[in-house]
Amino acid sequence: MRKVITNGTVVTADQTVAADLLIEEEKIVAMSAPRSHNWLEGASTVIDATGKYVVPGGVDVHTHFELPFGGTFVSDSFETGTRAAAFGGTTTVVDFAVQVKGQSVRYGFEAWMAKADGNCAIDYGFHMIVGDINESSLKEMAAMVGEGVTSFKLFMAYPGVLYSNDGEIFRAMQQAAIDGTTIMMHAENGIAIDVLREQAVQRGETDPKYHSITRPPSTESEAVHRAITFAELAGSPLYIVHMSAKEAVSELTHARDRGLNVFGETCPQYLHLSVEDHVSLPGFEGAKYVCSTPIRFKAEGHQDHLWNALARGDLQVVSTDHACFFYDDDEQLGRQKRLGEGNFTLIPNGLPGVEERFNVMYQSGVVGGRFDINRWVDLIATAPAKMFGLYPRKGTIAVGSDADLVVYDPQASFTYSAPGSIHGNIDYTCYEGMEINAKIDKVLSRGRLIVDGDRYVGSRGDGKYLERGLSQMLI
Repeated sequence: MRKVITNGTVVTADQTVAADLLIEEEKIVAMSAPRSHNWLEGASTVIDATGKYVVPGGVDVHTHFELPFGGTFVSDSFETGTRAAAFGGTTTVVDFAVQVKGQSVRYGFEAWMAKADGNCAIDYGFHMIVGDINESSLKEMAAMVGEGVTSFKLFMAYPGVLYSNDGEIFRAMQQAAIDGTTIMMHAENGIAIDVLREQAVQRGETDPKYHSITRPPSTESEAVHRAITFAELAGSPLYIVHMSAKEAVSELTHARDRGLNVFGETCPQYLHLSVEDHVSLPGFEGAKYVCSTPIRFKAEGHQDHLWNALARGDLQVVSTDHACFFYDDDEQLGRQKRLGEGNFTLIPNGLPGVEERFNVMYQSGVVGGRFDINRWVDLIATAPAKMFGLYPRKGTIAVGSDADLVVYDPQASFTYSAPGSIHGNIDYTCYEGMEINAKIDKVLSRGRLIVDGDRYVGSRGDGKYLERGLSQMLI
């Protein structure tokens, strides 16, 4: 099957050029100046992208589908979550398989593979959450490289659930240094946070905003500093997930300035939401915006610092940490966010975002003048693909790359409003009322058209499992 995308403006992390693309089967096989070829002869499909951008499909390397958490499950399955991602211009996700205490790493990986197999609308891979670090699991970490799992997530938060102590973290980092794999870190001082949360409830401070107040910036920056110290000592690459506090980013910047292989992501929620405007909404409405790390106070300057860090390259990736829970009671899942009414510590932590990331980062980043369109592509596609061993198969437009492509119309517009403009298994969007001065026209996954305007034309099971290599960002 031969497809041609013609008359578009191809945008990658390093160039913006008028070009036509030739796709055969699943790959991009040629790129040429418009109308400088005879590709249209015998083409099965011709997509006219006049006046539109053609950009790589988004790569979201931090999602959670079918995850048990907070007394319930995230509301998106692999089927609904990846379909929503497709509507939002994302053609690859890397989710998290989970090893819990008492089980093997292999068992956790196989359990998550079974959940995803045959259900995903787009291509997918897995990081491995290692929740029980011991001699056996350290050996299994090394063995997982053969399965294409080259990154392992640890938690300094959630004591009694996924938390690892300093010794366990250091041993895992030593193993990663031997194998060349990357440690991902949820960096919050969970021990101190639990004390602050307990004391707040005892004082009767139970509204959603106290979730943010009891996770102050210092609990993030201290943990980031500690994680970097261990990684430097072990010689392990380190990737800090969902960074939200300016003090934490400063720790990361200092380490990178010293030449360490440490990297950081932030998420759209930390760039757009605030305690003042969202988490402090009257009634229980603020529960929609409860996640960890938490939404910060806008007055403290965290948003501006994060935007500047993205523009400067001090932060490398924008992912979502997509983990959504219904606000109102759901017929199948029952109570979710409302489990925490009267006690913020019982609110399931997590927000939707896998569908919105592509658009809101274009709107606020490119249209908002914070960085150019090439940096936008880098943050949402190229850098995450390089960071987790998927480049150049994913994350760029080049001969030999998978034909994961988005035709993006900068002359169109739409406004986020639930439920009409969202497609996941969730009853709200964090970006209600936000106007986007562009619109996704078409999405192709490995050359297959899966989104055409407002219609999903793909099929359940279109996505393939991706065996990932080692990080391509290391120095």
